[in-house]
Amino acid sequence: MPLGIYISVPFCRTKCSYCNFASDVFSRGVFARYVERVCVDIENAPQVAAELGGRMEREVDSIYLGGGTPTVLECAQLERIFSAVRRQFDVSSQAEVTVECAPGTLTPNLIESLLGCGVNRASLGVQSFVDQEAAAVGRLHKRTTVLDDIASLRSAGIENINIDLIAGLPHQTAESWEYSLAQTIATGAPHASVYMLEVDEDSRLGRELLAGGVRYHAHFVPDEEATADFYLAACDRLAAAGIAQYEISNFACPGFESSHNLKYWTRHPYFGFGVDAHSMLISAKPQIEAVRFASADSLERYMSGSTVQRNEVSRSEALEESFFLGLRLTRGVNLSELAARFGEDVLEAARAAIAEFLESGLMQQREDFVCLTARGRLLSNEVFERFILADNIAR
Repeated sequence: MPLGIYISVPFCRTKCSYCNFASDVFSRGVFARYVERVCVDIENAPQVAAELGGRMEREVDSIYLGGGTPTVLECAQLERIFSAVRRQFDVSSQAEVTVECAPGTLTPNLIESLLGCGVNRASLGVQSFVDQEAAAVGRLHKRTTVLDDIASLRSAGIENINIDLIAGLPHQTAESWEYSLAQTIATGAPHASVYMLEVDEDSRLGRELLAGGVRYHAHFVPDEEATADFYLAACDRLAAAGIAQYEISNFACPGFESSHNLKYWTRHPYFGFGVDAHSMLISAKPQIEAVRFASADSLERYMSGSTVQRNEVSRSEALEESFFLGLRLTRGVNLSELAARFGEDVLEAARAAIAEFLESGLMQQREDFVCLTARGRLLSNEVFERFILADNIAR
């Protein structure tokens, strides 16, 4: 089974107030040392996989550079990372190769360098096409910046473009959200990702909201009901434009679904490199389904050589993951396939929960498939919890 490669670049021009990722603003002097460390890790990948009890495939059919903002790196640094990957792995000529880009960072030289590295897909962190909303959370771009970047990518031959949007940003209204959706559709981008604002202690805006404060425009954040309405409006508007929902947060024109992200939700193997990078490999032990491991979630700990966190995925946990991850997909999970793989007796424990969610309208069944309804997607975490029987299931 071909492998997916994920590479984390935790550097940003500015730290957005809503961001809860392991990224931040660092001196450019750190970039070279980080790239060196990532390339060493890529070189040592077979040894690491063996030590952790995983089977590492050499064939790769997807590469994803995420962040942070990978496009803050210099051209030579990006080229070095891709060269390291291609030396260690057999990258398919048809591989999907994605780079996350902050609008305003795509210079002509950088785009040329990305093309030379085989990049054929770009993910733009737009979040909002309304300049006031983008500025309120620390984004540095304007609407026109995004449109210019899309035009530049297309001129270079990169048509496979994703636009990220966030529902629930400060100052957002039903009217301004409709504007962002209309602008997204008007660009002709074949893929969109729509996330609802996460309120937790891992971001500055989240902490302020939990504290009831007003910093970071927290008092202008729409309430949960409005944010849910924005999300549902996005599902309807994108579907009407031919950009179909295939996962809770992801929408695509036919043939433009993210093959790399689909690996996560279908439990196909992937290997991550860099800060807070997660991996899942098929286990070398027949009694264990898979091995999950993750690198340190801070730049300091990662650069100091902190050991990875490792977790063996048992057969029962693999079944849990099949529900937890598979139900994120619009098509849902195939009960017959799960029964054939894990055994009907093992699957029986999940059928009571399925029956309850079918009755409550959070799930629906089409032949052998069960999937979430529109309301179920809004309450997905509550549904997922019913299918998690172990405390240590990996994210």
